[in-house]
Amino acid sequence: MEAWDAICARRNVRRYRSEPIPVADLNRIAEAGRRAPSAKNRQPWDFVIVTDRARLEQLATVWQGAGHIATAAAAFALVVPTPPDERRRLTDQYDLGQATMAMMIAATDLGIGTAHSGVGDQDAARAILGVPDDHLVSYLIGIGYPADRALTPIRDPDRRPAAEVVHRERW
Repeated sequence: MEAWDAICARRNVRRYRSEPIPVADLNRIAEAGRRAPSAKNRQPWDFVIVTDRARLEQLATVWQGAGHIATAAAAFALVVPTPPDERRRLTDQYDLGQATMAMMIAATDLGIGTAHSGVGDQDAARAILGVPDDHLVSYLIGIGYPADRALTPIRDPDRRPAAEVVHRERW
């Protein structure tokens, strides 16, 4: 798939087929996140790949919007050190957003659906994943082959019109 097609085909997928994701594909998706840009090239992230069904079901409980993680073929947990100040927190979250999108585009390119989730219960997430107390489990990305339809470019996405979003020179 071409990069533009992957961008246009990417959508949140929360219902998955039961088949596992090949390890090579999981590694490729992780590599896309590892290659994402970051402020001052700090690369603050660590990624935990989860494929164990019981662990995925446990992770689904750490946020009200994480239910899809229970039925995903795998999940990525995006982890960063607890930030020392607000500026670092903001840059780390921006960096994780870039890594998340890179991973989602890479997954789409492989025909693998994704949906992200926040993490509310840090203590539970850290315990489930064995993450040290001085780190935050910031986001989860559920991944799996879509149960409903393949990932193909969406002609008319549910998005605000470009004329409302894109401004030239001034607001």
